[in-house]
Amino acid sequence: MVPPVHVSPLIKTARWSALLIGIIYGKRRYDHLKPIAEEERRIEEEEKKVREEKERIAKQLAEANEDTIL
Repeated sequence: MVPPVHVSPLIKTARWSALLIGIIYGKRRYDHLKPIAEEERRIEEEEKKVREEKERIAKQLAEANEDTIL
């Protein structure tokens, strides 16, 4: 069994402060990327709509070609 390690209140405070500063800094550091991520999602949605439209048109063309062959 490992005996409990005593950590001074000053070290605990320093660790929590470092963690908090890291969180705040990280948030500020990446906040400017949020609009870019939103734009990328919007572009992906538009590309998906275009792919679906192309598939729909290709299906209609295939059906039309099938009708003209018969």
